[in-house]
Amino acid sequence: MAAGDLLRGDDGVRRCVWGASSADYVRYHDTEWGRPVVAERDVLERLCLEGFQSGLSWLTILRKRENFREAFAGFDPELVAGFGARDVRRLLGDAGIVRHRGKIEATIANARATVALAERGESLAAIVWSYEPRRRRAPKALADLPAKTPESLALSKQLLGFGYRFVGPTTMYAAMQAMGVVNDHLSGCHVRGACERERQVRSSV
Repeated sequence: MAAGDLLRGDDGVRRCVWGASSADYVRYHDTEWGRPVVAERDVLERLCLEGFQSGLSWLTILRKRENFREAFAGFDPELVAGFGARDVRRLLGDAGIVRHRGKIEATIANARATVALAERGESLAAIVWSYEPRRRRAPKALADLPAKTPESLALSKQLLGFGYRFVGPTTMYAAMQAMGVVNDHLSGCHVRGACERERQVRSSV
């Protein structure tokens, strides 16, 4: 049963309508999207996968995620930073991922930028979370969700300055949503409250 941009599933709970469109999306919506991601490796992974998603369906990336993790050494920044031309050729031949040279090379560049930050005593995760906006009202409809925000614009600019690639403001806002930097589950979605509580716990640590 649909109610605006919420959909009540066979299990009786209401979800953001996009999160009820397939079994893969139900799992992702309920257990990951909007929940805080703070580990450096996990933040790098989300950033790079959002870059790979550019121009494609997120479901395509979601279904290939384990392949991406295997291909990119679990997105370990130091390991991926060591990739060279041979690895690029290997990845271009890997049918399990999106074979796009620019995005593959961007992932390697992003790992190198993350290592460079660590060498200066900085953290990609800390930078991303520094753009967490102030509390705002829960969105009531998908139309309430922006494609980009002043925070995602500023984050994009800073990361580009550090040498990151495929980190435009729209991509960064999608990453912020996915990593719980913002909670864009709609009002009435059964997951929204849990995500907000997890975000509050993170903020208190």
